[in-house]
Amino acid sequence: MNIYRKIFFVSILCNLLLLASAASSQTQSSATAKKKPSSELKLFQSDSVLSITLRGNLRELLNDRTDTPTVFPLELSYLMDDDREATLPVNVKTRGHFRRLRENCIYPPLLLQFPKGEAYQSSTFRDQKKLKLVMPCRQEEYVIREWLVYKIYNLITHFSFKARLVKVTLQDTRNKKPGATLYGILLEEENQMAKRNKSIALTRQLRPEHLQADLFLKTAVFQYLIGNTDWSVQFMHNIKLVAKDSSAVPVAVPYDFDHAGIVGTSYAHPAEMLKISSVRQRLYRGNCVQDMNAFSTVVADFLDLQRDIYRLYEECSLLDPKYVKSTVKYLDEFYATLNDQKLWQKA
Repeated sequence: MNIYRKIFFVSILCNLLLLASAASSQTQSSATAKKKPSSELKLFQSDSVLSITLRGNLRELLNDRTDTPTVFPLELSYLMDDDREATLPVNVKTRGHFRRLRENCIYPPLLLQFPKGEAYQSSTFRDQKKLKLVMPCRQEEYVIREWLVYKIYNLITHFSFKARLVKVTLQDTRNKKPGATLYGILLEEENQMAKRNKSIALTRQLRPEHLQADLFLKTAVFQYLIGNTDWSVQFMHNIKLVAKDSSAVPVAVPYDFDHAGIVGTSYAHPAEMLKISSVRQRLYRGNCVQDMNAFSTVVADFLDLQRDIYRLYEECSLLDPKYVKSTVKYLDEFYATLNDQKLWQKA
């Protein structure tokens, strides 16, 4: 009997040791996953500032402000977590409308295209075929401010463009002088954004009432929040459309926020027809909705996100403290309107 008891207790002890070992192994595995190197993450899985270098004929590229821009073969490099430099080929051309013009901006926006290859497949850019690179138009801080607007909309809906803040070094191989280093935004390309949302990109001209109503109202209230009037569904101006298929009701996805009041660029001015004196003056530009109950869920969603939206600005060390203070006040004005039913119905 004593022998059986010994066997029984030994068996229990062994099982407990095995369970403890398994738990320890699982904990170590989870910790390893949490500490995954940022270079192994996909491009938009990290909010850290990514340092990249573009090498090649930068002078001719940046001077190309034509309607049919030339594609320039360049090298793109970035530092991995072990401080080794990863380099891959990339084709680059200028793009854009307002910001492409020399009289408006110092640097034109760029489009990066990634040729397939071993370097590409093993890079942090491996899931991106094309990327927009937003360059500083006048001041670098405007770029950081605009990046945060994309982050606000990411909080509101996954039907939004992913954005990654980068430090770009421009190294012209024909010039021995050190290249300029400045902030930029790597912006998800529309087909990639559509694919991520199991949708396709559309190019139709539609009226707002032909879009998914609940998501469009979120878009319109978001534009009101940031003080942006520089957009239009009918003219496909700073709006992209995506849908599950060609027969499905589309979703409007906004982008390009440098004329928004919350960004506060020196070159942003409202259209004369809107009869407002400043881009900081909010004006609702959504479609006319007769039943105000349609906004109830939208208002509730924005109220739920209030703390997260404020935190984006309060915790961003890259911003000037005076700008943070004025932006918090600007957000306060929006939420004061939202918390008063008569005020938001009037707005």
